Amino acid sequence: MTEALIFLPALPEIVLAILGMALMMVGVFVPEKGALRLVNGLTVASLVVVLALVLQGADGRVLAFGGLFVTDDFAVFMKTLVLLGSILVLVMSEDFVTREGMARFEFPILVLFATVGMMMMISANDLIALYIGLELQSLALYVIAAFQRDNIRSSEAGLKYFVLGALSSGLLLYGCSLIYGFSGSTQFEVLATLMAQPGLTVAPGLVVGIVFLTAGLAFKVSAVPFHMWTPDVYEGAPTPVTAFFAVAPKIAAIALFLRVLTEPFGALIEEWRQVIIVISVASMLLGAFAAIAQHNIKRLMAYSSIGHVGYALVGLASGSQDGLRGVLVYMAIYMVMTIGTFACILCMRRNGRMVENINDLAGLWKSHPTIALCLMVFMFSLAGIPPMAGFIGKFYIFLAAIEAELYTLAIIGVVSSVVGAFYYLRIIKIMFVDESTEPLDKQVGKPIFTIITVAGLAILLFCIWPSPVLDAAGQAAASLFQV
Repeated sequence: MTEALIFLPALPEIVLAILGMALMMVGVFVPEKGALRLVNGLTVASLVVVLALVLQGADGRVLAFGGLFVTDDFAVFMKTLVLLGSILVLVMSEDFVTREGMARFEFPILVLFATVGMMMMISANDLIALYIGLELQSLALYVIAAFQRDNIRSSEAGLKYFVLGALSSGLLLYGCSLIYGFSGSTQFEVLATLMAQPGLTVAPGLVVGIVFLTAGLAFKVSAVPFHMWTPDVYEGAPTPVTAFFAVAPKIAAIALFLRVLTEPFGALIEEWRQVIIVISVASMLLGAFAAIAQHNIKRLMAYSSIGHVGYALVGLASGSQDGLRGVLVYMAIYMVMTIGTFACILCMRRNGRMVENINDLAGLWKSHPTIALCLMVFMFSLAGIPPMAGFIGKFYIFLAAIEAELYTLAIIGVVSSVVGAFYYLRIIKIMFVDESTEPLDKQVGKPIFTIITVAGLAILLFCIWPSPVLDAAGQAAASLFQV
């Protein structure tokens, strides 16, 4: 491999980082009035270019930077979801950011740098590379959570996320140090070889290190009991930021979860499976029951996301290739459902002001029939009602759990899914049955309306033609087991 080709696997990340720095210069020298629109458009274009680079990546598994960075089918699949999520959030956020007095060009650039960190996380092949990518993502997220600095709720959300995020980073870094101390390496491939040795006696300190590492990652995906920041941050942060938090960082953290526990520690599945099962059960149950009492739709989506993380972790607990394929399919569906739902939430305005109460959706069917129909599709899919895409995702995850003989886990998942269906169906009832005393504003931006319509059609199309996503997810999952 020549010197020029050493950086080729990381070309999308390098290009995106360079474009981000160039856009900072553009934002500084363009007049303030038009800076946001120009930089936002250029950021979206940059992400589209990088998405094309990702999709044109090298076939098979390729290492870079001395084995610290890896590109494979799994990385391509998850980076595609992250980039799509970032692009869609930026497209649907421009009008909101301008209208709410947040029209500063730094917003799309912070999203871009957070995306760079997520892509580095997904391709991390070493504990140090993992931590660097995680912190690059987190530093940008701390800022955008509090980006609406004149709003006390946004400032509070940013502060809570920063304090608890710093704690989780400390847990994760301590876990990495324990793993290095008891194994002598931070590289995933070396760790995988060490753990696969026949007759290996696992040191208790190594297991403790894996538990701390898992705790740090559980915070990033907002799994119970490390979920405490999620409802407050989701409610307090500006709605486009909440949409971003619910999609791209969560997908990247799930990808990191899968790679870390499957590649270096796959041979220790009996040690870490118990922890994942407990976290999964607690997340599913809390997500199902705590959301019932919520009246703010963003808080409801926070608890909903906690529950969906629990379902995803069921597939990880199975420890099989089919289980991981189920997780990847589920995250692809989750991305579309969540983006579509938050696009609908962005349409909830009355007299030009944002409203967030679930009862504000009353009579939506009469004032905005297309949006109401699409939101109904998203709610049915989130609830996992057949034949919607969400049902298919849960089906593959629970099937993998049954094949791994995790019957209790699968039963709890099904029960919590049934309980959770209550608050999704309640939203549908409010939209189509309840009468509105004051309807929502009729004006809806074309970008948001387009995203809602396309997302709704994508959910329905998946029911008819799921094979492209299933095949890509199967190939991506298989690449994790080829180390």
